[in-house]
Amino acid sequence: MTDFAALIRPDRDEPARTIHLLDKAAAPGWIKAQAGSRRALVEAAGFDGSAGQLLVLPGKDGAEQLDVLLGVTDPGNLTPWCLAGAADKLPPGAYRLADGAQPGLAALGWLLAQHRFERYKSKPAEPKGERVLLSREPARVDEAVRVAGATALVRELVDTPAGDLGPAELEQAVRDLADECGGTLTVTKGDELERGFPMVSAVGGAAVPSRAPRMIELEWGRPDAPRLAVIGKGVCFDSGGLDLKPASGMRLMKKDMGGAAHALALARLIVAERWPVRLHLLIPAVENAVAGGAFRPGDVLQSRAGTRVEIDNTDAEGRLILGDALTRAGEEKPALIVDFATLTGAARVALGPDLPATFVNDEGFAGELLAASKEVHDPLWRMPLWDGYDEMLKSDLADMVNSADGPFAGSITAALFLRRFVPEGTPWAHLDTFAWRPAPRPGRPKGGEALGLRAVHGALKARFVV
Repeated sequence: MTDFAALIRPDRDEPARTIHLLDKAAAPGWIKAQAGSRRALVEAAGFDGSAGQLLVLPGKDGAEQLDVLLGVTDPGNLTPWCLAGAADKLPPGAYRLADGAQPGLAALGWLLAQHRFERYKSKPAEPKGERVLLSREPARVDEAVRVAGATALVRELVDTPAGDLGPAELEQAVRDLADECGGTLTVTKGDELERGFPMVSAVGGAAVPSRAPRMIELEWGRPDAPRLAVIGKGVCFDSGGLDLKPASGMRLMKKDMGGAAHALALARLIVAERWPVRLHLLIPAVENAVAGGAFRPGDVLQSRAGTRVEIDNTDAEGRLILGDALTRAGEEKPALIVDFATLTGAARVALGPDLPATFVNDEGFAGELLAASKEVHDPLWRMPLWDGYDEMLKSDLADMVNSADGPFAGSITAALFLRRFVPEGTPWAHLDTFAWRPAPRPGRPKGGEALGLRAVHGALKARFVV
């Protein structure tokens, strides 16, 4: 993992290169104020303040320190990613923003632009050296380092091939956190899993013994503090089961544990920031494989809650394991539940890769999530828990089906399925997130991505801490 703390530090007036943030409105005036040779260099380079433009100039009057011009959309309202392109391209050294400006949210992009996941490269890229950002906002520096670490954790877990990251490896990642924070770890496997979490057991029943299913639980914090349940879908690889996915649909299914990665990253932030909560992290970890022990279309599974679910589609497995996890979380009477899951292709059809479909059963909490989303520039899009579609989950044989028979409202019916396992009156949010970036952007390479993590972190922090 990248040492993000080495890439940003408090500004103690040390020598540093200056980054001038200019938009199209301010650039002409700044250029006009420069001396002849510097002005000529800027004009020859065609710099006009367009967002993302980068130009390195020699210092004024022969000074050794360089000046950097960076085009941004709005110098007074920096986004998390407006410094990312510069951080990736500038030469090593220390930098500060001009005119007393502070990086604020943009520190995150500066840090993540310098993160590399090269575990599988036989010849990793030559290190460019550290580009260090100076800031006079110590609290923001610390938070940026923590959030960058959480984001990188999601990316690395999702990017790791399924052959190297199965249920056992997810368990170890949670065990590492428990060891660090002194939390209590409970792992349920084998016969106990079949009795206590029957849908988790059924979904993972076809996996080889070394990738056996399990329910992973971590509790941390004062027992008398408000309980906060954080749940993540941990399908370490999804073949689709007997309703086998096509090759094109299976190619990225190493990322089907992206919900678990988000939940673990959020738990790490909560622990690091010492929130006054009783954290309950739950990760049902399985591989949805194909073998003689696979559950079948038409099977009826009993859930932990006691309800019986008829299987219409074995590729709608994530909601099954989350149903058992939600039931377990509800038994402890939490003040709030949030779950992350790479749950439906329907959410991606509706909203594309960048927007997690967000379902919330509480209007106050929904407003808090959307407000935090805007504040930290981590977009969410609220979707309806439309009661009229509940009938799509009706089964003639059992209490419900796991997948509606038809092409409509797939992400909504999946959320409605989950809602049946949430205790009545308990605020709950479900994020159907993609956990993947299909094309690179500055500070955000192609591959695993944290989508919705910062928004949920901000909303929960405002509710439980601030």
